[in-house]
Amino acid sequence: MFPFLALFAAAAALVSSSCSSNDSSTNETQPSETTVPSIPPPAKDEEVLPTPSETESSPPSSPCPEGMVAVDRFCIDRYEASLLVGDQRFPHNQRPKAEQEYRASSEFGVFPQGYISRNESEQACRKSAKRLCTLSEWLGACRGKEKWIYPYGNAEDKSKCNNWKTHLMSQFYKGVDPMTWGYDSHFNNPQLDAEPGFLAKTGEYGGCESPSGVHDMVGNLHEWISDFVDLDLPAKISLKEGLMERLHFDLGHGIFMGGFFSTSNEHGLGCGFITIGHEAAYHDYSTGFRCCADQH
Repeated sequence: MFPFLALFAAAAALVSSSCSSNDSSTNETQPSETTVPSIPPPAKDEEVLPTPSETESSPPSSPCPEGMVAVDRFCIDRYEASLLVGDQRFPHNQRPKAEQEYRASSEFGVFPQGYISRNESEQACRKSAKRLCTLSEWLGACRGKEKWIYPYGNAEDKSKCNNWKTHLMSQFYKGVDPMTWGYDSHFNNPQLDAEPGFLAKTGEYGGCESPSGVHDMVGNLHEWISDFVDLDLPAKISLKEGLMERLHFDLGHGIFMGGFFSTSNEHGLGCGFITIGHEAAYHDYSTGFRCCADQH
């Protein structure tokens, strides 16, 4: 019995020693925890490259106020003007009231202001630190450097701009003798510019855009300019024979350009459509405006 027990104890001791030796070997071969070396900061004289966002150049600032585009050395409203009273838009089909102050606004997707005179247009532009455009400026923005007949080229496309529509007065007052149409009761009826399918919102006719990005200079509404009718007018723009014959009778009148939604080519083609038969205080459902400004 005792020799057997001694032999068993010796074997157990041998196994225990072997396991202890293996555990120790395992512990010695396990890798120690890895330490990530720190990256030293660049030396003071070492160039630090900028990030991509720092190298991006900011777009050049516009020389024109918001809502205007630069043409040559002046700025012009991108869209026909609407009126603001404070921060509220004045109804486009209402007559401006003498006791209120208005400022001009050029915005996309709104009805432009009708029923406005040259004098009122000029005041609204001034309230926005702008002015009415000269004839030369207006024509330059409409025709572009190529001096096109229409804002979009030399060949007329009747689908491009908002003109050539039925004469709204004849349709609205059908059966009424035109000789009885009154200035206030008929020509300034606010329902005219509220009639669907005639006056369009600014930019609605996307094809009626000039090379400089100005919209609706032909059709939609007549646009008052700063010039008055004088004997030098034929040297500034080609006048149709009927206008030339009336030039002496119209001296001192205001001028509006471009035609409106119910005109075609009665007073000139495209950008050359000019109306000279009304005084500066005149207004009706077809008269609108846009402003110009000096570049800064």
